[in-house]
Amino acid sequence: MENEKKKIMTTNQGSPVDNDQASITTQKPTMTLLSDTHTIEKLAHFDRERIPERVVHAKGSGAFGYFEVTHDVTQYTCADFLSTIGKKTEMLARFSTVGGEKGSADTARDPRGFALKFYTNEGNYDMVGNNTPTFFIRDGIKFPDFIHTQKRNPLTNLKDADAFWDFLSLTPESIHQVTILFSDRGTPDGYRHMHGFSSHTYMWYNANGEHVWFKWHFKTDQGIKNLTDAQATELGGTDPDYATRDLHNSIAKGDYPSWSAYVQIMTPEQADNFRFDAFDITKVWPQKEYPLIPVGKFVLNRNPDDFFAQIEQAAFTPGNFVPGIASSPDKMLQIRLFSYPDTHRHRLGTNFHQIPVNAPKCPMHNYQRDGSMNMGIENPAPNYYPNSFDGAQPDAKFTPPSIDVQGMAARHEYILGDIDFIQAGDLYGRVLSDYDKTNLINNIVGHIKNAQPRIQYRQTALFYKAHPEYGTRIANGLGIDIERVKQLASLSQEERIKATAN
Repeated sequence: MENEKKKIMTTNQGSPVDNDQASITTQKPTMTLLSDTHTIEKLAHFDRERIPERVVHAKGSGAFGYFEVTHDVTQYTCADFLSTIGKKTEMLARFSTVGGEKGSADTARDPRGFALKFYTNEGNYDMVGNNTPTFFIRDGIKFPDFIHTQKRNPLTNLKDADAFWDFLSLTPESIHQVTILFSDRGTPDGYRHMHGFSSHTYMWYNANGEHVWFKWHFKTDQGIKNLTDAQATELGGTDPDYATRDLHNSIAKGDYPSWSAYVQIMTPEQADNFRFDAFDITKVWPQKEYPLIPVGKFVLNRNPDDFFAQIEQAAFTPGNFVPGIASSPDKMLQIRLFSYPDTHRHRLGTNFHQIPVNAPKCPMHNYQRDGSMNMGIENPAPNYYPNSFDGAQPDAKFTPPSIDVQGMAARHEYILGDIDFIQAGDLYGRVLSDYDKTNLINNIVGHIKNAQPRIQYRQTALFYKAHPEYGTRIANGLGIDIERVKQLASLSQEERIKATAN
């Protein structure tokens, strides 16, 4: 109490510190003594202040706020935090770039992570998405390889255009996301002026056990604003923390950013009969067929008190569900359900869920004990189930609906077809303005020009398959033979790979 009253400096164990400006040493010659436990503790803590950075989404920022329900969706889900119009739930949001290191620029051309944690009465619910409705790949087995191509070359330690475009040109399913990324949407003007998407499909189920498939859409109420490549490059040099600064300052001055939440819904029958795999994350559900249904909105109104404790240590996982929400047969999602909490256990420790920013606000009872940094003391504390000591028990009423799973267990590959190019072609031909198209072409040419010519040809053929004008303009920008591009576009993927092997 005396220490707290006078603000006396202490060690981590609460022992008063007599001097913080001189270590304990011999007099002459000066030799530091190992018995100086305060100095040893101070340096040992300093040595360990940086935890491993995230493999992806390393550079980011975030804030706290609340989610408010504005429309009744109880016919679809029994999730308690969505149960009543006007109900508010405390939440945390973290926005990030994906491929860069912690010191990279906020304005880099990159998808933006869009992660939300809802502290509900039934446990934490996480929505871990991006600012794009699609992704580059649809099977998680490819994810380590894809991320390796976004990182530094193991020989040169430099970003590698060959690796980037080699992988994408050998993975045609990426064409839709590539088109989005290299449009000006790939460099949003800060975090406040971009939309967010679950990208994945999830399950909602109601009190009767009836289920639907759904996708989240979060529309920025500030309006979409993007940077041109030139603006993003300039800011990357003059203010690499541009988005971080913008988010913090807007909240600090009371200009609270908000997003309106919507869902798209598809019934199981519609999914079974859809013209492509409804769970393929490389594609979107057309909004004309599956319109946006309003749900609520979230507002960010509080900056973190300690960035490291509350943002850097924040751990999001798409497997944090609450009753009324469950996963889907999305191959990419199924891998993420394992990978996210697994990387948190590596980065933050097996008890990462006990860190205050990750801890649920509701009671938590299970039989997981011990491990590094365990602070979950329960008494009496059997660490097994079943037990006869009045311990916590599961309750079957929280069982999600069953879905039919059948067929052969094998490595089922998607069959590549024209369906993988249609939406990218529609985005180029029907959605983008002439101004947007010109920026898209210039952005792609400016990047892929650093790759080998054979890779340029293979990737440009994919652009041509999506839309002839798209591919033609890329070819002209690179100064490569458009007739060879057309010929490559007419080949199968296997033939195209052989034709550009050397």
